[in-house]
Formats: sequence, C-alpha cells, structure tokens
Amino acid sequence: MQKKVRIGLFGIGLDAYWPQFAGLEERLTGYVGEVAAKLGRDGVEIVNLGLIDTPEKALEAGHTFRREDVDLIFLHVTTYALSSTVLPVVRRAKVPVIILNLQPEAAIDYGRFNAMGDRTAMTGEWLAFCAACPVPEIANVFGRCGIAFHQITGLLHDDPQCWREVDEWIEAARVAHVMEHNRLGVMGHYYNGMLDIYSDLTLQCATFGGHIEIVEVDELAALRREFSKAQISERVALFHQEFDVQNDCSQDELKRAARTSLALDQMVRNHDLGSLAYYYMGMGNADNEDTISSIILGNSLLTARGVPCAGEMEVKNAQAMKIMDAFGVGGSFTEYYALDFNDDVVLMGHDGPGHIKIAQGKTKVRPLGVYHGKVGRGLSVEMSVQHGPVTLLSVVETGGGRLKFLVAEGESVPGPILEIGNTNSRYKFSLGARRFVNDWNSHGPAHHCAVGVGHIAPKLRKLAQLLEIEVAQIC
Repeated sequence: MQKKVRIGLFGIGLDAYWPQFAGLEERLTGYVGEVAAKLGRDGVEIVNLGLIDTPEKALEAGHTFRREDVDLIFLHVTTYALSSTVLPVVRRAKVPVIILNLQPEAAIDYGRFNAMGDRTAMTGEWLAFCAACPVPEIANVFGRCGIAFHQITGLLHDDPQCWREVDEWIEAARVAHVMEHNRLGVMGHYYNGMLDIYSDLTLQCATFGGHIEIVEVDELAALRREFSKAQISERVALFHQEFDVQNDCSQDELKRAARTSLALDQMVRNHDLGSLAYYYMGMGNADNEDTISSIILGNSLLTARGVPCAGEMEVKNAQAMKIMDAFGVGGSFTEYYALDFNDDVVLMGHDGPGHIKIAQGKTKVRPLGVYHGKVGRGLSVEMSVQHGPVTLLSVVETGGGRLKFLVAEGESVPGPILEIGNTNSRYKFSLGARRFVNDWNSHGPAHHCAVGVGHIAPKLRKLAQLLEIEVAQIC
C-alpha cells in the first residue's frame, strides 16, 4: 500500500499583536484552518501546526515537522511576522517550502475601514490584510541561508488561479513521494549499441530516490512453469476482455503470452516492483527466448495497472513513464517514426507494450512473424493514444552528469496510422513538425520518451523544482 503524502502547514503572526488587537489572533488562526481544509484530499495527510508567533514555537514546529516526516510545507503568511519565526521551522524540517501570500479579500473596503473611527481597531483590521508585508523579509533570509522557496500570491477565497497552483504543488509533491518509494526492476541488459539509453543507476536513485532491484530473466522463465491450465485459460479470457484480439492470433500464442503474463505478475509481487525496464535476447536458451518473445501483452497489462514497463532497457524512460502514470495521465513508451509533411504531424510510437488505458478505442492484438531488430516472434499490441491534448516527457541524462526534464505539449490527432502491430499515433505541435523535431533534439534526449493525455507541463515544472533539477519546455 502506498503511504499517504504528508503536507505540513503553519501560519505565522507576531505575539506582540495579540494583547493589542482584540480578536486578531483568533481571526488569523481561523484563516490557517481554512487553508488546511482546502489542502485536504484523498491520499494526503495534513499536519497543521496552526499559528507560530515566537522563535521558540518555531523551533518546536521544525522538530514536529521532522518527526512527522512531511514531504512539503505550506507557509501561510497571515500578517506581519518576524523571519525568526520562520527560519527555525524550515531549517529543521529540511523539505521544500511554498509561501502562501494570501489576502482574505481582494481589497480593503476603504470606506468602511476609514469610518471605523477607532484607530486601534483600524490597525487590527489592516494587519489582517497584511500578508504581503513580511514576504520580502522571509525571501531575503531564505536566500541568504541557501533555502529554496516558491511563492503563491493571491486570495484566500474565490481565486481559482491561486488554488490551481496549490493543487499542482500538492500533485507534484505526491508524485515525488511516489518516486521516492518506487521500486524499479531492471531485467536483462541494454540493447547492444544504443549508447543514448545507457544510464547511471546511482544517478537515478540520487535524483528520484527509490530502489533499483536487479531481477533475472531466469526467474521469470522459471515462474512460467508454475501455472495450471485453468489459470492460463483465465488469463486468455482476460486478454479478450482487455484487448481487441484479432482473428489471426493463434490459441497457442495466446496461451504462451498468458503464461508469461502470469509469471510477470508473480515476479512483480515477489519484488514489490512499481516499474520495470527490460530487454533480453535469450539466444541459446530456449526457455528464456520463449519468455522474452511472449512478454508484450503481460507488460501492457502491468503498465495499465500502474507498473509501467519500458523495453530496450530504457531506465530513464521507465522513470518518465512512472512519473506520468503517477500524475494519472498514462505514460506510454514512444519514439519518432516519421514525419508527415503534408499534414504537419509527427508519427510516434514503439514496438512492445503500450499504456492501454490511454488508447483511442480498444487496443488490438496482432501476431507478428518477426520482432524487427529483436529475437523471436509472437503477439504484439497496436494502439493510438487518445485523440486530444497530450504531454511528452523525456528524462534526459546530460553530459554534465545530471538529469533534467524535457517537456512538450501537443495534440494527438486522428488520421491514418501504420497498421504494423505497434503503438502508433499522430501528433501535432504548435511549433510545427519541423521545428518541434529540431528543438526537441537540441536538448540531447535519448530517442525514447513517455506520452500522457492532457496538458500537465505546469505540474512537471513544479516536480522538477521539488527535485531540484532543470526543466526545458519547448512547446
């Protein structure tokens, strides 16, 4: 079971104000409570420490956030407060911080305010709108202490833009949490000669967290022997339920794929895997070759169940697919096929598994007499990504030994595709096909990427900020 992401929240104020301005402390504490209610959602636990108004309380708050293992902190600036009530919290917690600079209303009602008559009461009312006042002070201190921070400026109520940003930060924190706890299986070896996909596994762990488990093709081949005819028949029935199995698919090939699919599920359970990067030739070992050549349907089912499987041992793209899937938008393995200059679209897809939950219609299963560039033959899947907005993500390993995100937003459009038993889609980009290809390639990505439905570039940018990595968006 995935643990809930924990979001820390605290508001700030100045204790000297409370005896001076009746009701101000209670009013601001109420605002913090309203923010806590807005942050709450399924899969998220809010750790609300209320209003912090002294350095002593700030130090204890930092200890509490650290004990509670929060993933992200929202700092709600309710009024002027000393930066000494902020720094101890964030220093001790050592997690990313979002400054919420939120006014209770769009503007002070100047007429009502100036008619109050009591200048003390007027000052208390002004202080309730004074969220913007200490933000430069806080930013200065964070900058001098080397603490990264992010800001949202807006309204406590009736501000969709502000709260959309909050939602995006929470989603990004949730996905970072998923990656921190993910177990990526690596099975087999690289496709010989694809220098762009060779990757530093330690760098992956250093950037995303998680664990990389080396698993053996021999284990998968051995697991295939354990299943009964009834279990195999049940899995074949599941194939017919989940896929559009074409009439030229033989029953023997379906049973072979079913046996491997069952073994894959068992291997995932054995190692608690959340994603998989794999490739294997299997030459000279009949069991291993039989296993690897019947893996596509099972890996497509796993990908649809939140365990994305990337072929050709593309570890970086397994990470990209997991990120996209964790955002709930799919994450199907893809690469350039060709350009259609007449329609100004880019044809993209890949052999091997696809993310069948984001397919346009039901994914077809077709028999292939040869897996091009690979050993063996068997069943494969043919699908297009749902028509409509899409986002492409590549996890790029740079020459400087770091990872960065390369992102593009476009659209999956209808039209003729290549009916060759592979995933295959037509994508249109605002830059046009020519410039898209040039701009994308200029960032030096590997030739694979992950595609998901919808436009989620703002969420990916926020995730990159939480991970402290570069992001480049070309469209």
